[in-house]
Amino acid sequence: MDCCNISHQIDIPEGARKVVLAGNPNVGKSIFFNSFTGVYVDVSNFPGTTLDISSGKFRDYVIIDTPGVYGVSSFNDEEIVARDAIASADLVVNVIDAVHLERDLFLTQQIIDMGIPTIVAINMMDEAKKNGLQINIDRLSEELGVPVIPTIAPKGEGLDKVKNSLHLAEIGNSSIKLTKELEEITKKSTNKAEAVLIMEGDPHVIAKNNVEVIDYREQVYLDRRERVNNIIDRVVTETTDSTSFSTKLGRLMLKPLTGIPMLLGALYLLYEFVGVFIAQTVVGITEETIFIETYEPFIRGIVENFIPESSFIGQILIGEFGILTMSVTYTLGLLLPLVVGFYLFLSVLEDSGYLPRIAALVDRLLTSIGLNGRAVIPMILGFGCVTMATITTRMLGSKRERIIAVFLLGLAIPCSAQIGVIVGLIAPLGVKYLIIYAITIFIVYVLSGTILNKILPGESTDLLIDLPPLRIPRIGNVLRKTYMKSISFIKEAGPIFIIGAIAITLLQYSGILVAIQNAVEPITVGWLGLPKETATAFIMGIVRRDFGAAGLSSLTMTADQTIVSLVTITLFVPCIAAMIIMLKERSKTEAVTIWISSWVIAFITGGILYRVLSLFA
Repeated sequence: MDCCNISHQIDIPEGARKVVLAGNPNVGKSIFFNSFTGVYVDVSNFPGTTLDISSGKFRDYVIIDTPGVYGVSSFNDEEIVARDAIASADLVVNVIDAVHLERDLFLTQQIIDMGIPTIVAINMMDEAKKNGLQINIDRLSEELGVPVIPTIAPKGEGLDKVKNSLHLAEIGNSSIKLTKELEEITKKSTNKAEAVLIMEGDPHVIAKNNVEVIDYREQVYLDRRERVNNIIDRVVTETTDSTSFSTKLGRLMLKPLTGIPMLLGALYLLYEFVGVFIAQTVVGITEETIFIETYEPFIRGIVENFIPESSFIGQILIGEFGILTMSVTYTLGLLLPLVVGFYLFLSVLEDSGYLPRIAALVDRLLTSIGLNGRAVIPMILGFGCVTMATITTRMLGSKRERIIAVFLLGLAIPCSAQIGVIVGLIAPLGVKYLIIYAITIFIVYVLSGTILNKILPGESTDLLIDLPPLRIPRIGNVLRKTYMKSISFIKEAGPIFIIGAIAITLLQYSGILVAIQNAVEPITVGWLGLPKETATAFIMGIVRRDFGAAGLSSLTMTADQTIVSLVTITLFVPCIAAMIIMLKERSKTEAVTIWISSWVIAFITGGILYRVLSLFA
């Protein structure tokens, strides 16, 4: 493998020096890169979006940006890209987070150990002050042996000083104690940087230099961690008196005694905002007044001038399940307001820094079902879109965790559009039925995860996650995220709703729909205690789960029947889009097993719930 070389990817002018920007994820490197080069780089936290190396010119330097990593190695694609860029650098500008020095300085010390001239830009100094942290910059520079420049990148403070100090880069103080071993390896390798990587057991660098496998990684890492801990003790002072309210609040969010009530409070606010205000007030206007009372008569009047509604084409266009009537009303009048409301709330949680704290809070609970706290991120994303959440299960540390997460996402996590309809149907019934619904889904979720945790080999990986400072959400960010995700929903849901409407109309027009309803009547009526017309909603749910849930809103049912139908359709099969992603992310066998299992679990659970409710009727 041609590692530790980026010359084939970037055109380096003769005589130009390569300056590599390196740092952990989310430390603000993109701001530094933009300041150096004037080139805008779109950086996202989603895996894969920063894998390409971006470069630009600054004076006589070529500035090279790298993915955010926690170390220089070959554990994943991001680290391989960063390793090759750093190892071939003439100097490194290492951007670190002042709030997370204990974490970030490990990479700093590794770069210094590799013998590469380095400048450290210690960013987010304002956040450190808010968190009650005092950092002795001069002492830190002395300990590392390299220049350290304090910055507040979003405000532009310190950026010019970093740009004007490139010529001051130094080779710092190494933490490696195995000096004789390193000298021997250096004689057999291209340079000291590669010698250190060989010492740490990097298989690619070992293969490139054609040396025997040497692995001192554990000892080197222990010495490096000890050195970083000693530096932290000498340069960082925590003044609890000046600790900001946000820092204290963030700590309370991590403690079960205070964090769980806060989480329940957040979920209650979500229910009040989406379930009560959006689902009842806003949807009452958009669905009933705007679309059913105004739009549908208007569009029927136009179409009937050319095509009778009773005809086949008329049924497809403006019939009960017409693509110009039901599809438009469901998509824009019913689902879109609910989706916008949910994404607006989720964006507030995300931009405030609360989501990672939820992950840390629920880590112990998720460990009991074979996952760790990081899995709460795809789970919460699943409440937005199960399809996207399934893709993000790549962030989980093992195959068994990914299998468990994908199964639970497809089974027990309703997407934003579906949960909006569900909450909208439950809200008029009262809090009692909301509790019944939530407890039932939670029990199925825990039992399914526990069983999978028992039968799948292996163990859960440990939770490693950043806890960014709590901050007031930026209105612009929140609105931008909400807008982009809502537009994405329309683009994804619109065509599928049209396909579903045509399919249901064809089944109805041909009489097959009634035949299916009669065929599954022993299940829908006999086992679940529901009207036989709910079979139509289940068929619609195969196309999209929210499509099926919305189909229940047109049926007349008792409160008990409503809860049984909602629990069943929540646990019912993942929609077509989610299934396609499952087939891509997992094997065909696993995807089909998940699909069939969802059918079985949904109907078994619905039937049991119907009988339990009948006992108390």
